[in-house]
Amino acid sequence: MSKSMWGGRFTKTTDAMMEEFNSSISFDKRMYREDIAGSMAHAAMLARCGILTDAEAATIRQGLQDILADIEAGNFSFEVSLEDIHMNIEKRLTERIGAVGGKLHTARSRNDQVAVDTHMYVRREIGEIANLLEDLQKAFVEAAQNNLQVIMPGYTHLQRAQPILFSHHMMAYFFMLARDFERLQGVQRRTDILPLGAGALAGTTFPIDRHYVAEQLGFAQVYQNSLDAVSDRDYILEFLSFASILMVHLSRISEEIILWSSAEFAFIELDDAHCTGSSIMPQKKNPDMAELVRGKSGRVIGHLMAMLTTVKGLPLAYNKDLQEDKEGLFDAIDTIKFSLAVYAAMIRGLRVRQEKMEQAVRHDFSNATDMADYLVKKGLPFRQAHEVVGKTVRYCIEQEKWLMDLSIAEFQQFSPLFEADILEAIKVETCVENRNSFGGTSPAQVKLAMEAAEEIIRKQQSFLDMYTKNDI
Repeated sequence: MSKSMWGGRFTKTTDAMMEEFNSSISFDKRMYREDIAGSMAHAAMLARCGILTDAEAATIRQGLQDILADIEAGNFSFEVSLEDIHMNIEKRLTERIGAVGGKLHTARSRNDQVAVDTHMYVRREIGEIANLLEDLQKAFVEAAQNNLQVIMPGYTHLQRAQPILFSHHMMAYFFMLARDFERLQGVQRRTDILPLGAGALAGTTFPIDRHYVAEQLGFAQVYQNSLDAVSDRDYILEFLSFASILMVHLSRISEEIILWSSAEFAFIELDDAHCTGSSIMPQKKNPDMAELVRGKSGRVIGHLMAMLTTVKGLPLAYNKDLQEDKEGLFDAIDTIKFSLAVYAAMIRGLRVRQEKMEQAVRHDFSNATDMADYLVKKGLPFRQAHEVVGKTVRYCIEQEKWLMDLSIAEFQQFSPLFEADILEAIKVETCVENRNSFGGTSPAQVKLAMEAAEEIIRKQQSFLDMYTKNDI
């Protein structure tokens, strides 16, 4: 006869290979704190509703506290034969406190139990990730503040386009990550819903109080439909979507870090602590951290695709397929936490090579648009101004000159509207200073962006404070 805790229906023990394949304890044991907290709240509710006596609930609570201490002390042996974290803890509880341990599972199923564990785990991790994400945002603001006067080429199609402030580029990353933070807040809201009390799928015949459990566990809402409660994995899909977009952003940043640190660009130098060398080429200094983050983006995106594929064909309510929701989720959490932490350190440690950036921007044609704008301000339609400047650039290429090298006489070969002030108008500093439209690259606009960033961080902090205050 089966010795499993669900084995009453069965006459044979589970095949060993099936037992191992069916088990999730190797990865879901990380949710032991959530499982124990959920069980304590459930026991307290059962006593409140008269389903358990106060003495029984107290015994269960003490037994669970002892198990928690054992796990955290490394004195708990997890068994594959018990499948998952829930059954491992319940079996140990019954061994420790006797038959009363078997009463804990009254009015609940592993379906709603695993759901509440996962909700609580994701909710807790969101707080840690939010802190790491905000720290990276701050690192970008610091990099901008420390390099306010540095001018660099801005690119489109990876071709030099217009001069910009390096600080403007850093702030672009800040606002990119601010959207990620907003997405994470949305995930938190849709994670903060209690499924416990839904039973296997249809609720329970016992007079339970789900809202009391929600209050004990700090949930803002309770699922209104028991079928939905045990089968919903939207919050995991949303988390993986957030994680994928975040990793795509970090991958794009990585690409620029890798390019900028190459000898061809030489715009920045990464700290030795965030690079590695070569086993054969002594001169090498490789941006491995940036490359690893870029590579790991595909891993996280893959977890999102796997989860979407798992859920897409499932009928309500619970199906064993949903056990596949955790390994990818846990790996994505671990990956983005590592990526955010290493990136904050890497951005704070990089050295900007101002002379290289400015040398690059003074030896290109990225001031050509400003030259066209000069003619427009003199009354020439933009399309005609565009053609005049294009011909001037072609002339410079043929003569191996830059626009700043031309004499007034040479400028006037292309348009009589050019006057002596053209050289001031197309200076790199002027080009940057004059782009003062809202959100532009001028020093004034960058300072406004930094002020906006301070306000965004202040608002984000209230979200983080919620975690600290409520001990989520």
